[in-house]
Amino acid sequence: MAREESRLTRRAAVLGSPIRHSLSPVLHRAAYAALELDGWTYGAHECAEDGLARFLAEPWAGLSLTMPLKRTALKLADECSELAVKVGGANTLVPRDGRWVADNTDVHGIVAALAEGGVTELDELLVLGGGATAASMLAAAARLGASSATLAVRTPARAAETAEVGERFGLKTRIATLEELPDLLDTDLVVSTLPGDGALPFTGPVSQAGVPVFDVVYSPWPTPLAGAVLARGGRAVSGYAMLLHQAVRQVTLMTGRTDVPVEAMRAAGEAELARRLREADPA
Repeated sequence: MAREESRLTRRAAVLGSPIRHSLSPVLHRAAYAALELDGWTYGAHECAEDGLARFLAEPWAGLSLTMPLKRTALKLADECSELAVKVGGANTLVPRDGRWVADNTDVHGIVAALAEGGVTELDELLVLGGGATAASMLAAAARLGASSATLAVRTPARAAETAEVGERFGLKTRIATLEELPDLLDTDLVVSTLPGDGALPFTGPVSQAGVPVFDVVYSPWPTPLAGAVLARGGRAVSGYAMLLHQAVRQVTLMTGRTDVPVEAMRAAGEAELARRLREADPA
């Protein structure tokens, strides 16, 4: 029984809905291979909010969480990191002495991604969108020294909770509408958390502003927004770097290893994205 339990506790997975296109299994498995962690497995499971408790009743080495589970995790965990509580969401659950501990590695991922793109300090920023990723972005901006932020959204009332996150991290946070965007571009960084081609209508004014851009969408890359910025010689950071570095931090939390092979994980993820693009457009 002890041997079976040891084997099971080397299981990890990503949960969420929809989960089919998650890159997390590719990234984590690449880390396990490079670290020679024999016996470690990492899967992907469809899970709605009402299904998370069932997964927590099983033995796991760790769980990665995507939407819609990040807030539910805070309610079900036995313990939550201060960061996860302040952000209002957890993307990681790790067992510690029989207790589930919730944490947030998205903030780490954003800071590391921006550093790769040459953005290491901020005073103010503009965020398009007001959801969970925007909340983590505000926390990351505070780490980079920001003092103020603007959330540009379609429905201001729905961004109130995210604005409160900014205030908790010491940011003077205001809410504006996306229609006001052309008047909001006197800033240090524009972040788009809008899904799909949601930022397409704003490529013109953003690219003309000459401001660095961080687009959380990463496939296909560059996005229309990033492409317009790059065409003008500007800087654009991909959400893939955020995904990569949050996964790096998760590998450490789940395995205890600090020598995580970032480049092996990066290469594996990029190869998978290229494969998916070929399948989507064989020509």
